[in-house]
Amino acid sequence: MVDFQFEADRGRLIKPINSLARCAGILLVVTAGAADCEGGFPLAGSYIQNRPCKGDGSDPAELQVKISPREIVSKVSSCTFQKVRQHENIIEAQVECQFPTGPLVGNVFFTVRQDGTISFVDRDQNYRAILYRCSNRDAPNSG
Repeated sequence: MVDFQFEADRGRLIKPINSLARCAGILLVVTAGAADCEGGFPLAGSYIQNRPCKGDGSDPAELQVKISPREIVSKVSSCTFQKVRQHENIIEAQVECQFPTGPLVGNVFFTVRQDGTISFVDRDQNYRAILYRCSNRDAPNSG
């Protein structure tokens, strides 16, 4: 199991190197700018919900999702990662989302599937989606 802990005051993501390093208290610091590098935050990227990314500018804005080591941004809300844990292909995250009615804290689960898509569900199973990663060349416009 890999734990990712976010230091909100420093804008950094902390990731234990391995169990030996965890026991020794040695941590590898991965900055948000290096998240796309190998060993960075595994979910970082641009996605389309419930359909493959076209990347030609025709992907609907309401289906676009961007995930960074710090947050999830979609048309519905912006959610900040509070705590993230990974066990094999499942990533559990505690997030704080900003809505017009106020903030909401909850847990969400990402499952990396064999076909390369990511299954997303909130803890209460009120919302489910399949996220299709957009390559750099076909990422949706940030418009």
